[in-house]
Amino acid sequence: MQQVTRFGATVLRRHGWLLLLVFAGLLLPLWGFAELADEIHEQEAIVFDVPVLEYAHGLAREGYDKLFVIVSQLGYQYGVVPFDIGLVVVLVARRRFREAIFAAIALGGSALLNIAAKQFFARERPSLWESIAPEHNYSFPSGHAMGSMTLAVTLILLSWTTRWRWPVLIVMAPFVLLVGFSRLYLGVHFPSDILAGWAVATAWVVAVYLVVYRGGLLRPWPQR
Repeated sequence: MQQVTRFGATVLRRHGWLLLLVFAGLLLPLWGFAELADEIHEQEAIVFDVPVLEYAHGLAREGYDKLFVIVSQLGYQYGVVPFDIGLVVVLVARRRFREAIFAAIALGGSALLNIAAKQFFARERPSLWESIAPEHNYSFPSGHAMGSMTLAVTLILLSWTTRWRWPVLIVMAPFVLLVGFSRLYLGVHFPSDILAGWAVATAWVVAVYLVVYRGGLLRPWPQR
């Protein structure tokens, strides 16, 4: 029994971070997405969707309108997308090719995955009220939620072994939450769209990380 305990402790000490990453960053998000996707595919109502949207709409104020339109724009075309491109360009320019490959596949693949998922599920957007920033494509999963979470997880994994991990976490966590809430406030997504976007983005980035970095055997920013 002592040998088993010792062996288990050794495994946790050597591979605890990797096991946590696989469970919390891959398996758990995949399970969450699968649960939501099954409900959407069966065209069943999700109990919290409408109440959360109504709560968000109840907060509507003119000042909030401007704020969340800006946040929503930063969460995709005027913020996340240019930053994604710039990140890959900077990594290539610095000759950090493995990091650049990881970021490019994670960020670009997430966008393609979102397009494919929207077409597959073909969920109509909410129509509880007339949005001040309407959207005209499908709703599930949220592209803004996926894009912001993909960028956040990519940056967190790239910075995890550096002194920048806590500043990245402190900046990206509220940014992801604000972008997600902006889509609810504007009435263009159901909460389940947001949660699904976060889940599948997290799972996708972690899966790419495990492939590019050989199951965690390698780490970003190796000494040259």
